[in-house]
Amino acid sequence: MQTQKKLALAFIASSLAALLVPVASAADAPVAAAPAAETRSEYVKPNVKHDSFGKLNIVVPLTSDDKGIQGMKLRNITNGLKAADAWKGKMNVAVVLYAKGVTLLKNPDEQIQKKIDELKGMGVQFKVCDNTLREQGIDFHNLYHVTEADIVPSGFAEVAYLQARKHYVVDPVN
Repeated sequence: MQTQKKLALAFIASSLAALLVPVASAADAPVAAAPAAETRSEYVKPNVKHDSFGKLNIVVPLTSDDKGIQGMKLRNITNGLKAADAWKGKMNVAVVLYAKGVTLLKNPDEQIQKKIDELKGMGVQFKVCDNTLREQGIDFHNLYHVTEADIVPSGFAEVAYLQARKHYVVDPVN
């Protein structure tokens, strides 16, 4: 019995030792060679095993002034629209801008203007919060391609309103 316990403990100790890897600083690490071409993974076409996407109603809240987050959400929307189209579906998207998210439409650079125009051409709606405009002292006429029809009373309430009407809230930052 003693021998079995010693063997079991020795096995556990050696297993743990194999799991414990000493932490070295970046200066101690050897310079890694570039991976061989044969180790790269190749693109794999999606293997969708469900019905077409059908009709999807999406609402994307935008509340951040972080250009990276704003760009990521616009790319997500573009990719989603293209995927829905490729898989025989239709995606209706409303972007609701409130709080700091309104900065997307304040003096956007040429690249963002092009992306907004492209998305609008694909049917995406951009809705702007009136509360935010008033609180931040912003005249909607100074925002990129915003009309009176794009103004909603409350961006926060608009997201809830659309969700209650069968729009899926998609917020990739959470």
